[in-house]
This record gives sequence, structure tokens and C-alpha cells, in this order.
Amino acid sequence: MTFVNHFDISLWKNCDGYYHQHQALCLELQDNHQLNINLLLLSLWLDKQDYLLSTQDWSQLQSETHQWEERVLLPYRKLRKLSKNSLASDEYQQMLDVELMLERKSQRLILHKLKQLSPSGESSNLGTYLSLFNLNKADYPSLVELA
Repeated sequence: MTFVNHFDISLWKNCDGYYHQHQALCLELQDNHQLNINLLLLSLWLDKQDYLLSTQDWSQLQSETHQWEERVLLPYRKLRKLSKNSLASDEYQQMLDVELMLERKSQRLILHKLKQLSPSGESSNLGTYLSLFNLNKADYPSLVELA
């Protein structure tokens, strides 16, 4: 089994564990700094694999993911948030389920792009990804502990 095939098997399951450990921080970074949670979690997972991507690779991943999400996921997320007080709890849950489906589509797009990249970075993926948003990993020690 090649390393790239390993991405398909365990990547998002492990990332889901990271997310549940630091859900509040992930949502804060998403809402306040427009980070992509999937890419943030990917950076942590890749650091654990010692599979370092370059700043250019991270910029490309961010840009391509953001283009798709800006057209589909982000408008839907905004609609869901606006609708929260107008819907019954089961209707709102249905909206959350659709958003999760869109997140999975985003994850597939990320995996497709990731398979085209080769490790070429020189520093941690978490630090490199955060730097795209002028953030420093030293400001997020709980995330650094995961990497």
C-alpha cells in the first residue's frame, strides 16, 4: 500500500477525532479568521505523518478548496445559521446533515488535490497553514500538542 492510498483509509477518521477534541477552537478559527477546518485538521494529521507540504502547496489547497466552498458550502452554511430560529429541531438537523454532506464533498476535493502533491515542505504543516492567515502556531498550544 502506498502512502497516498493510506490517506483514503484513515485521514478523515483521525481528523474527526482531532475536531472533537478541539471543536470550539476550530470553529473560532473558522469564524474569526476564515480558516478551513478540514485543511486545519489535515495539517495536524500530515504533521503526525512527517509529510510536509510547502507554503505553495498549502496556498493551492486553500485557494482551490475556498473556490468550491465559496460557491456552494459557505452560502448554505449562512442560510442554515440564518434559519436556525425559524425551524423545528428536526428540520434544522436535516440542514446540518446536508452541510455535513457538503463537507464530505470538500474533503474528497482536498484528497484529490493532495494525491497530486509530493512532500516538499521544510516546516510544520500547521505552522505553514496558519501563516497563510497571519497566525502563529505558538498562539495555539493545544493544537500544537496534537501535531
